[in-house]
Amino acid sequence: SDSDSEGENPEKKKLQEQLMGAIVMERPNVRWSDVAGLEAAKEALKEAVILPIKFPHLFTGKRTPWRGILLFGPPGTGKSYLAKAVATEANNSTFFSVSSSDLTSKWLGESEKLVKNLFELARLHKPSIIFIDEVDSLCGSRNENESEAARRIKTEFLVQMQG
Repeated sequence: SDSDSEGENPEKKKLQEQLMGAIVMERPNVRWSDVAGLEAAKEALKEAVILPIKFPHLFTGKRTPWRGILLFGPPGTGKSYLAKAVATEANNSTFFSVSSSDLTSKWLGESEKLVKNLFELARLHKPSIIFIDEVDSLCGSRNENESEAARRIKTEFLVQMQG
């Protein structure tokens, strides 16, 4: 039998409790009309997120919805606000907002487990949107000088984003 089933794993439960303390889990009330400008970004988000939720029958077979979106830009340009608007407009989606620092741990292997648990929680509360502030500090470009821990956390992100 699978020891992870039905919350029997105490380590997993501890990690999820740690995450729940760091995650802002909300149902925001920000509409598209509340977001000034950013029309191209709003249209892309509608196509990538809203349409697959509202019309799932259109996204079957080879027409699968996007698996992830990266919003980037300088601070204060509306990335968080856009993410909240997506969650509001996406029919009762659960919005998970977490800082990248909440996904890092000094203990070997725990950061990857935190990332995995975040995605598991999001799948449990689907449809959901995960917003990770400052994700670039966790998942910068790959290079030869990065630590093994940094490489493992990037790999875990990629695995989880594939579903």
